[in-house]
Amino acid sequence: MEINIQEMIFQFIGGLGVFLFGIKFMGDGLQKSAGDRLRDLLDKYTTNPLMGILTGILVTVLIQSSSGTTVITVGLVSAGFMTLRQAIGVIMGANIGTTVTAFIIGIDVGEYALPIIFVGAILLFFFKNEKIHNIGQVIFGFGFLFFGLELMSSGMKPLRSFEWFLDLTVNLSENSILGLIVGTVFTLIVQSSSATIGILQGLFGEGLIDLDGALPVLFGDNIGTTITAVLASIGASVTAKRAASVHVLFNLIGATIFMILLVPFTALISWFQTTLGLNPEMTIAFAHGTFNITNTIIMFPFIGAYAWLVTKLIPGEDAAIDFKPKHLDPLLMDKAPAIALGQAKQEILRMGRFAVNGLEESKNYLMTHDKSSLNQATQIEEALNNLDHKITDYLVKVSASSLSEHESDEHSILMHTINDFERIGDHFENILELVDFQLSNKVTLTEEALSDLNEMFTVAIQAAKEALEAFENMDKEAAYKVVEHEQTLDKMERKLRKQHVLRLNSGTCTPQAGLVFVDVLSNLERVGDHSKNIAETLIGEQN
Repeated sequence: MEINIQEMIFQFIGGLGVFLFGIKFMGDGLQKSAGDRLRDLLDKYTTNPLMGILTGILVTVLIQSSSGTTVITVGLVSAGFMTLRQAIGVIMGANIGTTVTAFIIGIDVGEYALPIIFVGAILLFFFKNEKIHNIGQVIFGFGFLFFGLELMSSGMKPLRSFEWFLDLTVNLSENSILGLIVGTVFTLIVQSSSATIGILQGLFGEGLIDLDGALPVLFGDNIGTTITAVLASIGASVTAKRAASVHVLFNLIGATIFMILLVPFTALISWFQTTLGLNPEMTIAFAHGTFNITNTIIMFPFIGAYAWLVTKLIPGEDAAIDFKPKHLDPLLMDKAPAIALGQAKQEILRMGRFAVNGLEESKNYLMTHDKSSLNQATQIEEALNNLDHKITDYLVKVSASSLSEHESDEHSILMHTINDFERIGDHFENILELVDFQLSNKVTLTEEALSDLNEMFTVAIQAAKEALEAFENMDKEAAYKVVEHEQTLDKMERKLRKQHVLRLNSGTCTPQAGLVFVDVLSNLERVGDHSKNIAETLIGEQN
């Protein structure tokens, strides 16, 4: 029988593409069904490593990607929302959660893939309800997952006719290190352990590889999947790099242990297959699950040692800031509302310091294009949003208590001030996006334009600093200075806009550069407005 090489390759790579799409589409549907609160879930329910493991399992089951969970975790660690010890637990849980995909594949419903896709399509295209839409997306992705597997399986069937492939599988069975390398490299390329394990299940199901050759490849798949976390940690904080390193070490040490115990582990999986009557795909799923669960149980007592080790391997002071509220005590809300207001003020002062710091970092990014300033300012903006929600919720609960007239006035000042500091964060975030636009489109600002922006930035930062100082000390004189700075910023904006028009008419400035320049001016002027709002709230209170 003549083998069509092109058809075989196209079926395999097309099937792989369909499989990856199915996994992604199904994960997105599950995530939407879960209310898209995965970040909050990881933030709130990882108070200790054991809770971290359980949360990591749950989130990975919801998004069908251990790499996705690990990337979110690295982001949370980088932003200071999660400690290294918490992250280690989540990473361990993610490794267990990803085995669910292999178990799904082990359920032999491949022949029903097309009807499943049809049902998903009906729910997607003929219903307006969002919940039904999300369920349709999950079912549609589920069907595509199996359809992709069927295509890959069809593409792999002719491989049994190639002597070189049979020789390779014999070598994989005899040389476990080769199998480990093959699994690692293939997953590094595809960046999805679910896909490579799905392919391995297909090969084992078709009898193209035996259990002795399959298990080392499976261990390699677990090492290769760590590349996504490593890529996510590039340019992130020191702690984020440590979290990614834990992911690599965890899978590397686990694979080493199981390679040493390969013979008894193979015997155990073979016993599972015979005793439970498992099909080949489910056998690989059991091997994957047993590997990750056992590895987590072995490593769990050494979480502290892991944290110490990666701290030694990746030294340096961490630039990440602790963005969680430090002063909000829920016990004070009912019992001592006056003290609770004082605690809220301390937290708002932290917010104000972050806002000033964010402005300074965004100015540095505009002038030097230093990516570290971009990362720091982006983290600070996230922190401002987080503190805005947490402090506002706290103050709303405090307002339920019986407050005196003075306390009510103070409460009002605090609520207004929170909003203004958060809005300053929005404006320097806009400036960061404008600089990104400038860099990606190779837009050049003239030296005169940069000098003008530098001058206006200096005044805006000074206005924010003095607004913070006035708020901290309830200082009327400092508040009046802020009002003067805001008036200066208004005049500067009008003057600099006119100068920009002259540069544009003379041809020394391009329209795109003008767009960046004018929008940065506008955002800095709005920073002045919000600083003035803080000051006027204090002036109005004292009057």
